[in-house]
Formats: sequence, structure tokens, C-alpha cells
Amino acid sequence: MRTKLLSSLLVLGLAGCTVGPDYVKPALPAAGAFHARGDLMSPAKAATPALDSWWTGFGDPELVRIVERVMAQNLDLAASAARVEQARAAARHAQAERLPQGSLDGSAARARQSKLDPLGKVASALPGYERNHTLEEVGAGASWELDLAGGLRREAEAADAEYQAAEASHAGVRVSLAAEAADAYFRVRGAQVRIAIAQDQIRNEQGLLELVQLRQQHGLGTARETAQAEALVLQAQATLPPLNIELETQLNRLDVLMGAAPGTYAQEVQPEHVPFAVPSIDTAEGPASLLRRRPDVIAAERHLAASNARIGAAVAQYYPSFSLSALLGVSSLVPGKLFNGSAVQSSGALGLHWRLFDFGRVDAEVNAAKGAHAEAMAVYRGSMLRATEDVEDAIVNLVQLEARHGVLDREVDAHVRARDAAKDAYTGGAVSLVEVLDEDRQLLDARDSLARIHADEARAAVSVFRALGGGWNAAEPALNVAASPPASRAK
Repeated sequence: MRTKLLSSLLVLGLAGCTVGPDYVKPALPAAGAFHARGDLMSPAKAATPALDSWWTGFGDPELVRIVERVMAQNLDLAASAARVEQARAAARHAQAERLPQGSLDGSAARARQSKLDPLGKVASALPGYERNHTLEEVGAGASWELDLAGGLRREAEAADAEYQAAEASHAGVRVSLAAEAADAYFRVRGAQVRIAIAQDQIRNEQGLLELVQLRQQHGLGTARETAQAEALVLQAQATLPPLNIELETQLNRLDVLMGAAPGTYAQEVQPEHVPFAVPSIDTAEGPASLLRRRPDVIAAERHLAASNARIGAAVAQYYPSFSLSALLGVSSLVPGKLFNGSAVQSSGALGLHWRLFDFGRVDAEVNAAKGAHAEAMAVYRGSMLRATEDVEDAIVNLVQLEARHGVLDREVDAHVRARDAAKDAYTGGAVSLVEVLDEDRQLLDARDSLARIHADEARAAVSVFRALGGGWNAAEPALNVAASPPASRAK
């Protein structure tokens, strides 16, 4: 009676209990504003776009079309979606493990007994012995593991958290792909503009060369001046191959991002297009917004929740596990008598499994789960720090590029005026060709730098959007995760 009473008290004490620590989302300290300073909301810029579709803020329909095509056709995104489906299936499986399961089995076997084996020798001596017999069986079974300590519940919590982490990682792939596509697109546009500038400069230098050759023919110029002008033409022509390499490689990059072979969509990105504008960027929410916007931070937090649940699953191994099973069926060796009352058979069982003497195996499993949780906590905190660093670096880069853009605008204007004045003075014989050639070289460098900086400025804005976690809808319910409500907990 005492043993029965202790067993009953143990079962009642464990009923409805979930061992292990309940998960509480850790609060990470975050600054109220980003450390980097800069005017990212200037009225001179385009309007601030929605963060989940930031690529529309550049006012470039071709960019919008490319990003949408990437989202629809990219193979890495398709692979990421498949990983989400795997995680969803694993979560469903973990939930199903907590529920009873049943099965239905049936068989019919025809056998002929040997008269020479031990059983056949004995049976053949009996009256009415029949060597041929048929065994027919049909049975329904059910089993259920009673999750009294909550180990299966904790495993299901971990699987759900891993599924949410997979969805966050999928959102991170979207963010990265949108930024990669925009980066490649602006590099293409930058290369196209720089090629046009180089070709325009080649035409100007060619015209100057013809002027010098004409002056030499009339005895007003020297062979040295002609060689210098020719060298300047060749110098401008030498800038084209690297730019063509940049253009072609980035077009190939775009095609692959869009899930197509290189060269598939290259003809659609023509040099003649509507100029893009760098939009304003709202960073007023500060680093705290990264906790709910950055997919990598969300995924790290979900992995942390999963590791916390696995501690409970390991602790549950300290407690006994019970299972119920039952079988109801019919079995008969007599043909046509399968569903006769005499053929009915049934059984029921209560199972017990308790790891009492395992020489510290459960202790080791619990300690390993706690170590994994500590690792996940460090990864989560580190992901937040890296997210903040990404935004700070991206803002600094964008602000400084904008400042340099303004300086280069004025520099190009000054070089144009200086070159025109030098060319007029050279035509009138007031200055040497060296001064004209030097102004041409400086103008080419300044115009090329301005075109490159304009593309780099757009790329820097893309980096800011990417660092802020833009490119997916943060209001999606599957990722709008919060701390789970506290479950009953064993002390």
C-alpha cells in the first residue's frame, strides 16, 4: 500500500507540470539614437520610402522591376523557402509526438507444415492433423506517451522556435538579395555613365588632336604637341576596357540573381534611363528598432528560445516516463471464422521507463543544454552589436559620400570653365598645349569621379536600408514573436 501511495503521489505531482526554465526574452540595452550623425532626411532628397519596399524610393522603374524579378525567381530564395518548409514540418512532427497514435494492421498467411521437423513429427501423430493451415489476423492498436514531466512539450517549444528562426533567416535572405540586386544595378548604371563620359572625353580629345595636327600642318605647332595630344586620346581610350569589364560582370551578376543564365536580361538595362535619386532615410527609431526589424537578430533570439526549451527537455529525463498502449483485434486459423467472437483478442499495457542508473548521462545532457543556451545568448547579444555597427558604418559612409558629391560637383564645374578658357587661349596662341592637355586630364578625372561617387552614394543608401533590416514586412504574424506565456514549472 505504501508503494502504491508513493507512486500515486508522484504521478499527481508531475501531472500538468513542465520542468525546466520558462523562457523570458532578454532585454538588451540599446542607445536611444545612432552614434553616427548626418542629414539623411534632407528636403532636397526624394521622399522616404517604406522600409519593406525601400527600392521604390529611388524613382527608378527598372530597379523596381529587377528587384521584383529577383524575389520571384532567385534560386537561393527558393532554397531558403524549402528550408522553412522543412522546419515547419519538424515543428508539426514535434507537436504530434505529444498526441496518441493509432494503427490498423492486417495479415493473411498460408503455410504447409513439415512432418520432419520436431513440431511436425509430434503433430502428425495426432488424430485430425492438417499440414496446411491459414492464419488470418486483423488488429487495431493505440499508444500514448504521457508527457507528465513536459519533456515532449519542451521539444515542441524548441521546434516551434526553430521554425520561427528559419522564417527569420528566410526574411534575411530576402533582405540580402534585394540589396545585392540594387548594388549590382547601381554599379551597372555607374559603369554606363562612366563609359559615356569616357567616350565623350575621347571625342573631345580627338577634336583637340585634329586641331593640333592642323596647326602643325600650318607651321604653328610642333610634333611634340601632336604626340602629347595623341597620348591624351589613348589615355582616355585606355579607361574603357576596365569599365566594360565592370559593366559586363555586373550585368551577369544581375542575371544570376534573377535566376537566369548570364546574358538573359542584359539587353533590358539600357544606358538611356530615368536618372535615379537617393531617397531620404528615417533612422529616428534608433538601435532599438533593430530588435524587431533585423532578421538575423530575430533568428538569433529564436535560436536562444529553442536552446532554453531544450534545457527543459533534458531535465525531463530525470523523471519517469509512462506510456499507455492497447490492442484489439481478431485472429483465426479457421477459414471464415475471423470475425467470430471466439477469434477476438485484446490487450492493454502501462509502460514505465526511468533512467535511474546512467552514471551521469542525464547530468551531462543537462549541462550540454545549458552550455548551448549560454552560447546562444552570446550569439544573440553579438548579433545586436553587429547590427548596430552595420548601421553606424553605413550611415557614416553615406554621409561622407554625400559631402564628397557636393565638392565634386563644384570641382567639375571649375574644371569645365578652366578647360574652355585654356582651349580658347591655346587657339589664340596665349598658352601652350601642355596647359590644355593638363586641364583635359583633370576634367576627365573629376567627371569620372563624380559619376562613380553618384553610383557609390546610391549603393551606400542601399547599405543603410540593408543594415536597418529593410526588405521584408516585419508585421508578418509568423515572425511577430514574443515571449511565450509562462507554463507551470517544477521547482
